[in-house]
Amino acid sequence: MVVIKSVEKHSAADKAGLLAGDVLLAINGNEICDVLDYRFYLTEKKIVLTLEREGVRFEKSIRKREYDDIGLEFETFLMSEKRSCRNKCIFCFIDQLPKGMRETLYFKDDDSRLSFLMGNYITLTNLKDKDIDRIIRMKMSPVNISVHTTDEDLRVKMTGNKNAGKVLSYLKRLSDGGIEMNFQIVLCRGINDGEALEKTMHELAILHPATRSVSVVPAGLTRFREGLYPLSPYTKQEAEAIIKQVSAFAAACKGAYGKSLFYCADELYLKAELPLPCEEAYDEYPQLENGVGLIRSMETEFTEELDYLDEYDLTKKRKLTIATGEAAYDFICSLCERLKEKVPSLDVSVVKIVNRFFGETITVAGLMTGVDLYEQLKGRDLGDRLLLPASCTESSGCLFLDNMSVTELEEKLNIKIVQAKNDGREFIGEVLY
Repeated sequence: MVVIKSVEKHSAADKAGLLAGDVLLAINGNEICDVLDYRFYLTEKKIVLTLEREGVRFEKSIRKREYDDIGLEFETFLMSEKRSCRNKCIFCFIDQLPKGMRETLYFKDDDSRLSFLMGNYITLTNLKDKDIDRIIRMKMSPVNISVHTTDEDLRVKMTGNKNAGKVLSYLKRLSDGGIEMNFQIVLCRGINDGEALEKTMHELAILHPATRSVSVVPAGLTRFREGLYPLSPYTKQEAEAIIKQVSAFAAACKGAYGKSLFYCADELYLKAELPLPCEEAYDEYPQLENGVGLIRSMETEFTEELDYLDEYDLTKKRKLTIATGEAAYDFICSLCERLKEKVPSLDVSVVKIVNRFFGETITVAGLMTGVDLYEQLKGRDLGDRLLLPASCTESSGCLFLDNMSVTELEEKLNIKIVQAKNDGREFIGEVLY
């Protein structure tokens, strides 16, 4: 049931006499179940709303310009509950979280609507034929899919869901329906790598041009895995072998399709101690959100911004500390050294934060916690500011993963904390603020 929360004053809906508490049933005869239905059927120039008020059904007609909003607000963004994940993946990061962290972290999202609207990844196991039909009818493209493997039996094993193999048939239907897809392969050592990975890459490449991009990412393993499926991290040599395998396949795709399609996460290159690919190899970075090309992209932006340093006050004395994870430490140090060569008045220190909270196999900056930051920064001369990556807090920038607030850490360390996104220009801007 889609209940109207409020009606914007002087809007088309207000002028039509709609009220908070009215139930929206249909637009032009099409049932409205959520935000996708609402936005899709709202685009017409003339709409007839079917509503219910205190048990009485009625209709209201509204004429407007195409794509104009009509001024309705609903209880939630999706206008219905989010769909949670029904899987029990052997590598699930949420299952590896201890108690007492941010409450929102424990919700397992697997909602196709959020895939289209927000870029979230889904497994397809929540979907039925009618959902696929709706995706195609509404042209909800692209859809982001956590595929992991295209072997049906292996996917059932990896997801703990008996339907996980059957729903792979949806990939062909989406492709035939003109829906583009971004894929994610979370690699588990000895499970879906090697020959299984080769098979998956071949079968996803066949779907081109519907296959837009595929990221290959190692599973993140915390120290909280008691009672879970036994998994172990990749070695340096194994990471190197994965990169060699994926790169060879990507090169063949580049020749056939003009794009690599398959990309290894930065984390694998750092583990293998191999140089990152050049910028052109990332094909305009289609998988940044999965940690693919983050370092190369930031370095390019940083280098470009160096040409505009005359826009900053380079005589100002600045002393600050940057905290980052082990994976990005050497890279951030290199950026700071380059910047200090251009700005001699800059005094900046970079501190490597070892992830003792989740375990030292976790090295990415985005999983730093407030407690680790405090324990490893206390007692240091941090200067005037502490610069942290924005990825280590939730979207509002207020809370770390362990539920410590940024304000609390500021008070504990007696320092002003600023945050920068993974953007080279913003990085320089915050350092030279």
